Amino acid sequence: MMTTEPPGIRVADVSRWLTANVAGANGPFAFQAVAGGRSNLTYIVSGADSTRFVLRRPPLGHLLPSAHDMAREYRIISGLHGSAVPVATPLGFCDDESVSDRPFYVMEFVDGLVLRTPSEGKALTQAARRHCGESLVDTLIALHRLDLGAVGLADLGKHDGYMGRQLKRWHRQFTDSKTREIPLLDDVQQRLVATTPDQQAVAIVHGDYRLDNVIVDTRGDVRAVLDWEICTLGDPLADLALLTIYWPDPADANPPLGEAASQAIGFLSSRDLRDRYAKNSSLDLGQFDYYIAFAYWKLACILEGVYARYVHGAITGDGYDHTVLQMQVPMLAEAAHRVLEEQGI
Repeated sequence: MMTTEPPGIRVADVSRWLTANVAGANGPFAFQAVAGGRSNLTYIVSGADSTRFVLRRPPLGHLLPSAHDMAREYRIISGLHGSAVPVATPLGFCDDESVSDRPFYVMEFVDGLVLRTPSEGKALTQAARRHCGESLVDTLIALHRLDLGAVGLADLGKHDGYMGRQLKRWHRQFTDSKTREIPLLDDVQQRLVATTPDQQAVAIVHGDYRLDNVIVDTRGDVRAVLDWEICTLGDPLADLALLTIYWPDPADANPPLGEAASQAIGFLSSRDLRDRYAKNSSLDLGQFDYYIAFAYWKLACILEGVYARYVHGAITGDGYDHTVLQMQVPMLAEAAHRVLEEQGI
């Protein structure tokens, strides 16, 4: 059992809350921070009988207004639980900040694989890798087809004007958190605002849908979709575009976001993902390059916020080299600009 307190957890107070509020939680508890996340903090909680849970709380340090809303994230997975979209079972929400400084929630531990690197992708057979890509797209389609009223999320956000709101939100967050001037991000934002396509549908938009934000089994089936922090209602093509830019093909030598599991031989290509979605959706992907540029731009804004927290000392000891973001954010801005230039947008 861990004897020191991990950052963000008051072990004694949280342990008492778990025992009182989560069925099957029996202390003493061990708390292990999960590496890989660079926003909300995630911990695996192990009880005295080896039963495991997952706890999520906001990052340490200063938080921007409206960011890292634990109650909202818990509401989303509660609504999706039992739907066609697999999520971890929600087990309890704590809004009493005297327990551990910030609100947090607890969900079931879902066993399976989180695939981030090409070597991790090779944990699946080649047949399972192909099926994994298919399952990932099919799960996204299922999310976008959900009846908003049936899952109790029809009021999660406004139904129209999604891209305009996103462009305003992420540009404001970039402006509020930036540590340096990146003029290209401002230029791309202005061009995206001026050429926004009409929204074809309203759907639940995950906002950060990618392979390493799901848990899969050894067959490649998606067992749970994770990290609903920036989920809202809006334009489903934004989700597909983000998935695409996070999915480098094996032949991609220097992908802007670094290597990924999808580079292992056997996974679908990024074009295959797009084509599978298009085949099984009624949406027109004729202006999809706009969404690709938006995805690069949005991610640059988000990662600049992560880099700012690192610069100000709010992120330490997670094993990630955050200085990579110093170069990565401008590279993403350049990628967004290049797409716009190539498509004459």
